[in-house]
Amino acid sequence: MMKFEDRLYRIITSRRNRWIVIGLVLASLMGSIMMIPTKLVRAKMLPGKSANTFTIYIDTKTNASIKETKQVAECVVREMEKESEITDMEVFLGQGAPLDYAGLVKGSAFKRLQNQAEIVVNLTDKHNRDEPSYKMVHRVRPRIQKACGSIVDSTSIRFIEMPSGPPTLATIVVELYAKDQKLLRHMAGRVAGILANTEGLVDVDIMLDDIYKTYMLSPKKEKIIRSGLSVDQVNQIIYLAFKGMPVAVKNTKNQQDQIPIFVRLDNDSRIVRGDSKGTLENKLSSLKLMNKRGMMVPLIEIVDVKEMPSSPTIFRKDLKNMAIITAECDMVSQVYPLLDSRDRMLKELKNEFNLTKTPGISTYMFDLNAVDKQTGQKVLIRWDGEMKVSLDTFRDLGGAFIAALILMFLLMVVYYKSFALSGIVLAGSFLSIIGVIVGHWVTDKISLWFGDVHFFLTATSLIGFISLMGISARGSLLLIDFSRSLMHDGMEKHRAIAVSTATRAKPILMTAVAIILGSLLLSTDPIFGGLGIALIFGSIAATLVALFFIPVLMANAKALDPHIEKECKDELEEEDGMLCVLTENLKNILFSKKKKKCDE
Repeated sequence: MMKFEDRLYRIITSRRNRWIVIGLVLASLMGSIMMIPTKLVRAKMLPGKSANTFTIYIDTKTNASIKETKQVAECVVREMEKESEITDMEVFLGQGAPLDYAGLVKGSAFKRLQNQAEIVVNLTDKHNRDEPSYKMVHRVRPRIQKACGSIVDSTSIRFIEMPSGPPTLATIVVELYAKDQKLLRHMAGRVAGILANTEGLVDVDIMLDDIYKTYMLSPKKEKIIRSGLSVDQVNQIIYLAFKGMPVAVKNTKNQQDQIPIFVRLDNDSRIVRGDSKGTLENKLSSLKLMNKRGMMVPLIEIVDVKEMPSSPTIFRKDLKNMAIITAECDMVSQVYPLLDSRDRMLKELKNEFNLTKTPGISTYMFDLNAVDKQTGQKVLIRWDGEMKVSLDTFRDLGGAFIAALILMFLLMVVYYKSFALSGIVLAGSFLSIIGVIVGHWVTDKISLWFGDVHFFLTATSLIGFISLMGISARGSLLLIDFSRSLMHDGMEKHRAIAVSTATRAKPILMTAVAIILGSLLLSTDPIFGGLGIALIFGSIAATLVALFFIPVLMANAKALDPHIEKECKDELEEEDGMLCVLTENLKNILFSKKKKKCDE
């Protein structure tokens, strides 16, 4: 410790050495912070989570039959059976799977249509396989979509993994608001195309119904009456033939309830082969009804076939028409694809729309306002999903960090009665961020060396940084208090700082070692790994700052100079003396006035 004391004494007594230390620390601070915008350290809400299951969502075209949806699902199952780590799969046609953590907010419970299906894939235990679930999804996704995505038009196959944190509708969610439904669909197609061509984004889907041709059968009332039929009879027979309905019930002694008798045409007679108007008319001409006179009347003679567009579902939020485009991130943070796609929107949409950004920093600071150059109609492009949750989380954690800094500073001001000393303690706490960011960069390089997964700066990393502030402040407090006590005993200022730092170096190092050893287990956890890395490397940085940078700041701080306290004490004594003199003079004046009055 004597060698360390002598070296530190030479540093703090040399003005040049002090500025070198300050310059190195400031350069390290700026360099570490610049790692975030330069993407050397990548930020993300939470890292990927390896689970024992994931779900595949299948959405075919809106007017697809359950048979077509089944063909896509069977294709996906055949491809997934090639994976040896899959234990079993469950297919749910025309409905959602039993609710899980992710399905709660993804609308799985509301699926009732024939063009919807879900496949639950169960894997072997994550502790017994080398490949995590998110890597498997990353590997099989393009193969499945290529093999099965073209069986039925407009098919969307999405891989839904268990989220590490709060579930959202999707990683990237774009909400479009406009009055005109046609403009809304056009903008949705443009935005979805931009997202699909953005690197890192997969499973892009537009949550709007497809518009397709429908055929309405209108009864010809006059011909129906002349043919000896009734309009109600024709309507019921057509519905019975194609859709089917219960026409009677059957009682049985084996069941309490009555058994309905369901009637409809068989598949060969009921199904229309093709989607043209002529095909439907040929089918109706082959179906005949018997009138009251026993004559067979072809259906095509008493109904009109009208071609009409379908009526899609209209989505509304806050009394505004809306469309939703969703996308998932493929093993990347949602921050960077969002910013890239937003910049591409500003470039590619400017020919059709006048685009303006949302001013200021707010919850919706990434929103865009678009105005059609031809019609003047407005479209609001709003970003939501995991990005919105990330912004809210980092905003709250940032607020907690600032509040902690302010409270610590005020507490130190009350204790030391000095802004300079309080600032030194605060600097020692804040500079641990150098170790937090550099530690994530080192860990990211190690992760890429052993695999292809980035190690992200996450919300748990910020929690670790906030936790470090109190631990880092403790080292600065020890040095300041011990130095002041030595100076009160008559030791010279620079020597007192060097002695106190050398003496307290061992407890500071032991504290850092205890934190590092206690955080090693956390660093291997997929969720709380950021917390562990922040505590380990932040403690190393805080220790170096406490042993080298804080003594330099203390050497420059005039608040620690012993003559300052002596001058303050002398000033107070001088003021007390002046007050006594003034009081004595006042007494003499009052006494002389009173005496003069008595003599008169």
